[in-house]
Amino acid sequence: MNKERIAGLIRALLVELGEDPEREGLAKTPDRVAAAYEFLMSGYTTNMRDVINDAVFESHANNMIILRDVEVYSMCEHHMLPFFGRCHVGYIAQKKVLGLSKLARIVDGYARRLQIQERLTAQIAKEIMGITQAEGVGVVMECRHLCMMMRGVEKQNSVMTTSSVLGSFHNDDATRMEFLSLIGRSM
Repeated sequence: MNKERIAGLIRALLVELGEDPEREGLAKTPDRVAAAYEFLMSGYTTNMRDVINDAVFESHANNMIILRDVEVYSMCEHHMLPFFGRCHVGYIAQKKVLGLSKLARIVDGYARRLQIQERLTAQIAKEIMGITQAEGVGVVMECRHLCMMMRGVEKQNSVMTTSSVLGSFHNDDATRMEFLSLIGRSM
């Protein structure tokens, strides 16, 4: 990412909006926005192998493992406005378990890109399935989208819920229902 080029583009945008990018309150804004975008879009340079960092462990466990209420912050690819909420991740280990913090890091790695919630949910599930070789994976995401809250239909209380279920979470109703019950949701 070329932060200097992004700062120049933000400066030009400020001019197009009718602002003076040299005034006191805006003088450093282009650089701050460029730095913010470097962080918010860091998922493009995230290598999941580096994120996992060999934190996949042999295990005899075949129980359901769930991490609830992982905070999610992403940017809508249609309007470049934030969406945010919670992600619930579950999987049934076969012979491998993943270090707990790695689940949240996987969520962040895919969220820190221009996204749509539907794809983000599926990418997280697919990544966890691939890394753990789990019997099944379930991901449920509940987010508020500023593109719906601040503009357009202006619905401040709307929450979008998406799910991606793979393996036994997809094929077995009882497994899926157990997961949804444990995360406190019904669908």
